[in-house]
Amino acid sequence: MREAFGVYVHIPFCARRCDYCSFATWTDRHHLQRDYLDALHRDIGRSVDRPATTVFVGGGTPTLVDPDGLAAVIRSIPVVDGAEVTVECNPDDVTVEMLATYRAAGVNRVSVGVQSMVPQVLASLGRWHQPDNVERAVEAIRAVGMPTWNLDLIYGGAGETLADWERTLRRSVALQPPHVSAYALTVEAGTPLAAQPDRHPDDDDQADKYELADDVLTAAGLANYEVSNWARPGHESRHNRLYWLQADYLGFGAAAHSHRTGRRWWNVRTPDRYIAAVAAGESTEAAGETLDDDTRRIEGLQLALRMREGVPADAFDPADLDRLDGLVEVRDGRALLTRRGRLLANEVSMHLR
Repeated sequence: MREAFGVYVHIPFCARRCDYCSFATWTDRHHLQRDYLDALHRDIGRSVDRPATTVFVGGGTPTLVDPDGLAAVIRSIPVVDGAEVTVECNPDDVTVEMLATYRAAGVNRVSVGVQSMVPQVLASLGRWHQPDNVERAVEAIRAVGMPTWNLDLIYGGAGETLADWERTLRRSVALQPPHVSAYALTVEAGTPLAAQPDRHPDDDDQADKYELADDVLTAAGLANYEVSNWARPGHESRHNRLYWLQADYLGFGAAAHSHRTGRRWWNVRTPDRYIAAVAAGESTEAAGETLDDDTRRIEGLQLALRMREGVPADAFDPADLDRLDGLVEVRDGRALLTRRGRLLANEVSMHLR
């Protein structure tokens, strides 16, 4: 079986910035799009030394840039037969023609940024699309025969009631998605959300919403395979799994991260600097770090614990396993998070040895 190797491509352009977003994105540099895509093409050509098993194009908003230009970048990435190739999509931008262009370039998975199906909740998150556009995007996905796709949801925004969240879940599963990601809203330093404590999420409210998500998504035939991800059999994200298993990947574009055998590094943060570095034939790396063996081992266990396969039971001290009763269960020599344990995954992971 071929060793997993991923390529991540970052598109840093957005029409507007969401209140909770801390990613490297810009709303005022659209004039750089063509040069940026050219730089990606050139950087990939000089850097990728083996075919990828997965490719992920994220952002930012990949669907803001010229579809043909993005397709050319995707085609420049060498991939194995059957590689998973994903593009994140803003529902407002999606058209049949756009997705057909992606499909022709080898894209076989898209992830639609839904976040919520309730207009006032979207507004509280600083999002601007209309829920009806999600349904139109799904129609386009089906029209082009996209093999698989994901709906990306966020819960816990200011003013979102449990009924609002249930409405989002029900409208989402009615679209019969093969995969759903549901993330608890987090407060990131430097964002507008961070500066407004009255809008910060409540832990108990998010726990209730997580359990509701698990109930609704499981009943719809989507199995939880990682704390925040549910899928029908065979539709799990192979690219995300690559991250969770600490496999190698190369990141291209502004602020994109890479990993190879325990060394992590990340690119210069602005699109201007990225374009200039590539044009000069220079490295795009801004900084990096090398993990020692023990740090990498513990980090690997922390990531694996979040997945349904869990970790070897001896990754915990037996006395700790007793104390973690109700949060962790042991089955066939593996320690697995219970649903309650998934809510406290970070705290449970502190007991790994």
